Amino acid sequence: MDRTSTPEALPTATLRETIAIISQVMAPNVAKGVIRRRPNVVGVVERFGLDAKGIRQLQALSKKYGRGPLMLNVPTKRMAVILDPADANHVLAHTPEPFATDEALKRSALGHFEPKMSLVSHGEARQTRRHLNERVLQSDCPHHLFADAFAQVVEEEAEALVARTQTRFDELDWPTFQHAWERIVRRVVLGDSARDDQTVTRELARLRKAANWGFMRPKRKRLQQRFEQHLAFYYQQAEPHSLMAMLAHHTNQEADSAPAPLQQVSQWLFAFDPAGMATFRALALLCAHPEYAASALDEVNDASPPSMDRLKASVLEALRLWPTTPLILRQTTQATQWKQGEMPANTSLLIHTPYFHRDERYLHAAHRFLPEMWLRPDGAGRWPLVPFSAGPGVCPGRHIVLLVTSRLLAALLRRARWALHPPDKLSGEAPMPGLLSPFHVRFRLERHSVESDATA
Repeated sequence: MDRTSTPEALPTATLRETIAIISQVMAPNVAKGVIRRRPNVVGVVERFGLDAKGIRQLQALSKKYGRGPLMLNVPTKRMAVILDPADANHVLAHTPEPFATDEALKRSALGHFEPKMSLVSHGEARQTRRHLNERVLQSDCPHHLFADAFAQVVEEEAEALVARTQTRFDELDWPTFQHAWERIVRRVVLGDSARDDQTVTRELARLRKAANWGFMRPKRKRLQQRFEQHLAFYYQQAEPHSLMAMLAHHTNQEADSAPAPLQQVSQWLFAFDPAGMATFRALALLCAHPEYAASALDEVNDASPPSMDRLKASVLEALRLWPTTPLILRQTTQATQWKQGEMPANTSLLIHTPYFHRDERYLHAAHRFLPEMWLRPDGAGRWPLVPFSAGPGVCPGRHIVLLVTSRLLAALLRRARWALHPPDKLSGEAPMPGLLSPFHVRFRLERHSVESDATA
C-alpha cells in the first residue's frame, strides 16, 4: 500500500447484527449492573439463559466474518467487538498503548467514586497509580507480606459465619455470607477496627449504584466526599497488617499527591465484592463435585503450610464459568493495523469474556467444571481465559484475592459439611448453566469440629 492509498477498513456488522450484539451481549450485562449487581435482574438473566444466548450470537458472527475485530454499526461512537482469541491476547498484551484501559464508558462509570483510579488513568498518571497498586498489593508475589494476618482474619470470620448459620436453621444464604465477607474485606483493607463499620460499605454501595448509570446520572459529590473522608480516617490510623498500613508506608515516603491513594482504596473495596460472589459460586461447585472437594480438603490438611492450589483452582473455575467482569473494555489511542484492515483511533474495544471462556468449539468441555486446567503449568495455554484480565492491565490484587477466597473455602470446609439446597441447583453430571446467581443460592450445613477432622 502506497502513501496515498486509503487503508482498507475492517468489516462492519449490519445494523441488524449491531442491534443483536447490543441487545443480546451488552444489554443483559449492563442491566445486571456493571459496577453494582442488581440481584433481581441477575435472577432474570439466569432464568432465561440470556448469557448463553449472547455467546451464541457472537459465535454466529465469528462464523460469518471469520477472524479479526468486527466494527459495530453505531452512528455516534466507534465500537468494535473482538472475536478471535489471538486478537484478544494481542489487545490485552499491548495495554495501555495503543489499547488504553481508560475507555470512555468505563470512565463515566468509575468517575462516580474513583475518577483518579489507575484503571481510568492514562500516561504518566496511570503509571504512577499503577505502580502504587503493585507495590501495596505486591502484585508479583503470590504470598503477600501480610498473608498470615489475612489468613487469621479469614479463620475468625469463618468461625463466626458457621456459628451464625447454625442460628439460622443451618441454612446459609447470600445475605448471611455477604455480611461475613464484608467484615473480612474491611479488616483486610482498612484494619480490624473497621470490622463492623457498615457505614463505609453502604456509602460505597450507594456510589456504585449511581455508577451503574454512568454518564446518564449526575455524580453524588457530597456522598463521594463523605466516603473519602471515611477512608482518610483509616488512612491516618494505618492499622498494622492491613492494606491501608502498607499504603500509608509507601505514600508517606513520597511528597507527590499524583497517586491519589484513597481512590486506589476505593477500587480494592469495590473489587473484593465480586470476589465474594466467586467464592460463593466456588462453594456451590465444590458441593456439586464432592470428590474434588474432598481431594482439595485433603491437600489443605496434609501439607504444612497448607496447600491451597486446588481451592484456588475452584475459584478460578468459578470465574471462568461465570466471569465477574464479563466485559473488558479498551480504547485505541491511535489508528491500529490488523490483518483485515485498519481500526480508527478512539475506537472502544469490547472483549466479551464469557464468549472466550465458554467456547466449546475450541475449549474442551467448556461447560464443565475443569479445575485441573488451572493446576497445569501452562494453564489454558494461549487461550484467553482471563478471570483477572491479562497483560500489563492484569488485576494487581489477584494473589490477595486468591489467598482470601481459598482460605475462606478451606475454613468453611474444615468446619462443616455443606450441601446445596435444593440439591439439584447444580449438578456435576450436567453442563454448568450459563449463569449462576449467587443471590439465589443456598446451602445446608452439618457442623463437625476442626479437631476431629485433624485427627481422623
